[in-house]
Amino acid sequence: MHTITIVGLGPGEKRQMPLSVYERLMSSQSIIVRTSDHPALNEMKEEGLVFESMDYLYDQYSKDFSQVYQSIVEKLIKEAQSREVLYAVPGHPMVAEKTVKDLLEQYDKVEILDGKSFLDDLFKAVRIDPVEGFQLVDSFELNHDLVQTGQHLIVMQVFNALMAGEVKLTLMEKYPDDHQVAVIDGAGTSDEKVQWLPLFEMDRFDGVFNLRSLYVPPLSKDEQITSLSTLQYYIDRVTGEDGDAWIIEQTPLSLVEYIREETEELIEAIEREDIDNWMEELGDVLVQILYQTNAAEKEGLFTFEEVLGSVNRKMRRRHPHVFDGVSASTPEEVDAIWQKIKQEEKRLRDET
Repeated sequence: MHTITIVGLGPGEKRQMPLSVYERLMSSQSIIVRTSDHPALNEMKEEGLVFESMDYLYDQYSKDFSQVYQSIVEKLIKEAQSREVLYAVPGHPMVAEKTVKDLLEQYDKVEILDGKSFLDDLFKAVRIDPVEGFQLVDSFELNHDLVQTGQHLIVMQVFNALMAGEVKLTLMEKYPDDHQVAVIDGAGTSDEKVQWLPLFEMDRFDGVFNLRSLYVPPLSKDEQITSLSTLQYYIDRVTGEDGDAWIIEQTPLSLVEYIREETEELIEAIEREDIDNWMEELGDVLVQILYQTNAAEKEGLFTFEEVLGSVNRKMRRRHPHVFDGVSASTPEEVDAIWQKIKQEEKRLRDET
C-alpha cells in the first residue's frame, strides 16, 4: 500500500493556489484530478502540467453522483496498490469534498498537503464575519428542515438555472420570496461578480457557472417565523420575570384544563375538515405543550430538550422496520414488532 497525497487547487486562478501546492504539482509526473474544469489547471496546462482527469465518470454516472465519487475513490485506492498517488481537488481538500471524506474512511495511508477554500474570498465578497454563525451546504443536499434562518447560509454549486430553481423553491419554504440574496461568481478571482437580487429571481439566467455560489443573509428573530426556536424564544419571554402576568401565575396542573380545551378544539377542526382552523389549533396545542415544559423546567423537573431526547430515542427505537431494514410490510407485522419492543421496554423499566 502506497500513500495517496491530496492537494487543493484553490478556489479559482493559479495565483490563489498556495506555493507549496503549485510546486508539488509541477514537480509530479503522475497526477489524478477529480475534474479538469478548473481555472488553475487551464493555466498550468500551458506550463506543461500533465494529469489524468476523472471527468468521464460524471458522464458515465450522470444520474447518480454518489456513484461518481465512489468510483473515483476505488480508482485511487487501486492505483495506490502499485504506486504513490497525487490527487488534486478544487478548493481545499477538507472543505466540502466528498471524495476526500470517503477516501479517509476507506483507506489508511492518506496525507493532506494543503489548499485554499473559496470561503475566505466569499466572506470578503459579501462582507460577512463567519464568527456570527454560518451554514455551508451543497445544492444537491439542501434540505429546508435543516436550514437555520438565523445564520448566514452559503449554498455551493448553484451552477445552472435548473439547480437554482430547485434551491429557490427549497429556500422559499423558509424565507420571504423577496428576501435579498447574493449570487457570487468566481469569488476571489479577477472575474469575481456579486449580484444582489430577490430570492424569487435567483434562477433567471442561462448557461453553466461552475464557480457560482449563493449567499443568503440571516433573518431577524421576528422574521424567523418557521423556526421552533423562535417560538421557544417567545415562550421564554412571555413566561419570564417581566412577561405575561397571567401565565406567570400558572402551574402545570392549572394549565391542564387549557391543554384539554385546545385539544378538543383541534379534534373538532379535524372532524370538520376545517383546514385553516386545524392548522391554528395545532399551533395552540403546541403552545400549551411548551407552556408545560417551560413550567416543568422552572420547577427543576425536566427540560424541553429532555422531552425531545426521549421522544427521538423512542421514535428511532420503535421503528426498526423503517431505519434498520427489519421486514414489516403489513400493519399486522408492524404491530407485532411494536408489541415486542414495548415488552422489552417494560422489562428494562422493571429492572431499573
